[in-house]
Amino acid sequence: MSRSIVRQSKFRHVFGQAVKADQNYDDIRVSKVTWDSSFCAVNPKFLAVIVESSGGGAFLVLPLSKVGRVDKNYPLVIGHSGPVLDIDWCPHNDNILASCSEDTTAMVWQIPDHTPSRPISEPIVVLEGHSKRVGIIKWHPTARNILLTAGSDNLIIIWNVGTGEPLMTMDDHPDLIYNISWNYNGSLFCTTCKDRRLRVCDPRKNEVVAERLCPHEGIRPMRAIFTKEGNIFTTGFTKMSQRELGLWDPTNFEEPIALLELDTSNGVLLPFYDPDTNIVYLSGKGDSSIRYFEITEEPPYVHYISTFSSKEPQRGMGFMPKRGVDVSKCEIARLYKLHERKCEPIMMTVPRKSDLFQDDLYPDTAGPEPALEPEEWMHGRDADPILVSMRDGYVPPKTRELKVAKKNVLDTRPATRRSMSAVDGSSLPVSIIDLIWQRHL
Repeated sequence: MSRSIVRQSKFRHVFGQAVKADQNYDDIRVSKVTWDSSFCAVNPKFLAVIVESSGGGAFLVLPLSKVGRVDKNYPLVIGHSGPVLDIDWCPHNDNILASCSEDTTAMVWQIPDHTPSRPISEPIVVLEGHSKRVGIIKWHPTARNILLTAGSDNLIIIWNVGTGEPLMTMDDHPDLIYNISWNYNGSLFCTTCKDRRLRVCDPRKNEVVAERLCPHEGIRPMRAIFTKEGNIFTTGFTKMSQRELGLWDPTNFEEPIALLELDTSNGVLLPFYDPDTNIVYLSGKGDSSIRYFEITEEPPYVHYISTFSSKEPQRGMGFMPKRGVDVSKCEIARLYKLHERKCEPIMMTVPRKSDLFQDDLYPDTAGPEPALEPEEWMHGRDADPILVSMRDGYVPPKTRELKVAKKNVLDTRPATRRSMSAVDGSSLPVSIIDLIWQRHL
């Protein structure tokens, strides 16, 4: 008799849960620009959201603790003269944010820890090199001050933000670039393009090292991200406009490792990947759900875990770096869902009974220290991110405070039924007391 075997995984029961209503960020006028970026970026200190603004582009930066209703006069970051299209926090400094815009520029901002009294309008550096709007901005994962931008002029420019100068320019793409993803150590990046090709690029050699035509057969936009192992996870559409997932080995693009059809919907699936757990979270603009999958080395390689569903469609999504999750609640990921007028944090949690630190859920993760200087990276050196332990982020819940009172344990013994020998005999006649004593002797 055959028995179905359930796949063993500690993430099989991960569930999503929205925070309580008073922990949302309310009255945020999220941008209505028709651009397929996430419109939101978050780190352990701040939440940044691209917002509607008149007379140029702006975004809102809030300390994570500033939940509730956002004052309509709260100071914005307002340096761009056209709508802001993408924002990204620096992985090596939680107060540095990069933005790009339809005004053809990218800007890098220093965000103060205190709430500013007036709008922030002076960037640290303005990066000018594109001739059309700039729609993609990505920090290098391990090298200090290295920033990548891509624009509608089909150029990819890599900058040294410390000097404000471009280090290299790539013009290998004949059409609009949909997205870009660095690999784990930042030696390569992959791109998807309107010409329906998936490319792997080596920026320091300024060449495309691998490419695949039509990883998904549909003509709608694709997305691609590198996994920690060096494979590429893609989202796209079939010929029949069904949404589809793929997993590819860039050293052998002939056949996919896995190809999985999802559903029929128009929204482009934005992938958010956690390299520590190998879980990818898929959020489509206009969807009201977040699906998540585990990527493993056993067939079928991409394992569906579950879906977080809600009533409201999402306008965008932010993904918290692992350093910002609450380890005392076994939270392995936190997403920030943009509604039309608010931002709602969603916690992804592994159910565990113990309140102790869970070593198996939290391997060492990428810390805020850069592994390389810009010059080292430019001269061909590669390094993985410098890891930090998550144990330091563990704060025991208050309910675990054990109070020990120095009491005699016999004082708390359960009350027993009183026998006659324990009765107070002061009110009994002497003859009865004598009789009781005689019986006990």
